[in-house]
Amino acid sequence: MSATLDPVDWLLFSLSRAFCSPLAVFIQIQGCVICLTLAIGWACAANVRNREINRMKAAMKGGNSFAFLCHDINELEHSNQVNLPRVTVVMPLKGFGEHNLHNWRSQITSLYGGPLEFLFVVESTEDPAYHAVSRLLRDFKDDVDAKVIVAGLSTTCSQKIHNQLVGVEKMHKDTKYVLFLDDDIRLHPGSIGALTAEMEKRPEIFIQTGYPLDLPSGSLGSYCIYEYHMPCSMGFATGGKTFFLWGGCMMMHADDFRHDNYGVVSGLQDGGYSDDMTLAAISGANKRLITSPPVAVFPHPLASDLSFSRYWNYLRKQTFVLESYISRVNWLMNRGLFSFHSYMSWGFVAPYLMAAIHVAAALEIYIKGYSYEETTCTTTGLILTSCLAICTFTELLSMWNLTRIEVQLCNMLSPEAPKLSLDYYNWSMIFVAMLVDNFLYPISAFRSHFSQSIDWSGIQYHLKDGKINKIERSKGKGPKFTDLGGKHLYGKKGAAPKASFLSSLARSLGQWHQPKKYEV
Repeated sequence: MSATLDPVDWLLFSLSRAFCSPLAVFIQIQGCVICLTLAIGWACAANVRNREINRMKAAMKGGNSFAFLCHDINELEHSNQVNLPRVTVVMPLKGFGEHNLHNWRSQITSLYGGPLEFLFVVESTEDPAYHAVSRLLRDFKDDVDAKVIVAGLSTTCSQKIHNQLVGVEKMHKDTKYVLFLDDDIRLHPGSIGALTAEMEKRPEIFIQTGYPLDLPSGSLGSYCIYEYHMPCSMGFATGGKTFFLWGGCMMMHADDFRHDNYGVVSGLQDGGYSDDMTLAAISGANKRLITSPPVAVFPHPLASDLSFSRYWNYLRKQTFVLESYISRVNWLMNRGLFSFHSYMSWGFVAPYLMAAIHVAAALEIYIKGYSYEETTCTTTGLILTSCLAICTFTELLSMWNLTRIEVQLCNMLSPEAPKLSLDYYNWSMIFVAMLVDNFLYPISAFRSHFSQSIDWSGIQYHLKDGKINKIERSKGKGPKFTDLGGKHLYGKKGAAPKASFLSSLARSLGQWHQPKKYEV
């Protein structure tokens, strides 16, 4: 064969034959199985979300024009509203970016009918978020119970957890439920009411959670974020019990923090790095219930300038959480997730590399007129490639369908907001992002494992035995922006923002619209 083929063709055909070996065939079939498994999972998640859409449509046909708030319009009667429990919303803030004002406004304009307070917690007055949210709250001072709290620097846990715990300390003495929210999601008018109603109905719930619907900005980095979150979305679209927990939305009993039930305060405070992973571990250890209602899906606009390097840093933070743990059992579970996710990620990417070799070999045969007998190349590779293509199409179709349904659900839950649209999702970019993200995940995971340190918004955290044991602050020398929201991290202490910043703030306050790319 070497006498009739040039070296490049010989190598190409040799690889194609090697990729038809039993082990290679197994890997390619495994890739098809992974695609189909994801497709089935997203189909089940879409079914759960779609049932909620149908319930809302049925309620509206029955005369309930406020179905986006509650299924039974009688719940809006004054006699029911006056008995609603007090809720405190705690939002740890860091930096200020293009979507923050709209997100904060969607949160403080909730239509929850009971007593409600909002606590925006910042590290210091140097944070640009301090001035931005203070100005927003001045405009709403007669309409909402909200305040900005300066938490100071964390010393024993992550800054986010420190801000959350300071917020809990400052909450109203009569608060029954505390809701932790990230400042980069958009809340629906009835979200707080829906979460509270479920907590009242089922007191055994330990935590209620939700999940974001990423709105990619067009960059590869933003599509990698969207693709990274999508597999997890099926774990949150159960309509009830789940083992997953997302720190961007967590409603809990306030008394669990007042009395440190199950060690929630001490577990977070004593070296805690990740709020959701720590609380999920506590929940599992104490056999407590986590639920995710079908309406708890929130638009999550990604920064228009989300670069690939910022995506990489975000991925590093996500893999780094597997290095933190609170017990031996938690450590074993994290090691299992580390191994399983890494294996499945490269198990997903490898078949596409093999398929590319098969296709390239077939093209060489066609272009140069080689016979299959001469190259001893069989049709097995092309058959496997065809199967992978069909499974990939099925997977993307299922992902598209779930995204379509979640977009529709979000539009129904926020009828006054500008409509989200599926038109701006680039599915070719999503396919590329699937390959890039799954290829990089094991690399990031191994780097996190061996480094045991991470930079989070300009703060360097070092772990020892699964807990934070050292915190270093870059004092303005680290990254200037957060990863997903592109928020500015630094400002001048105690000073008002610059004129250009104020002008941007004023313009944003006057706008109720999302960025135009998300409008129909």
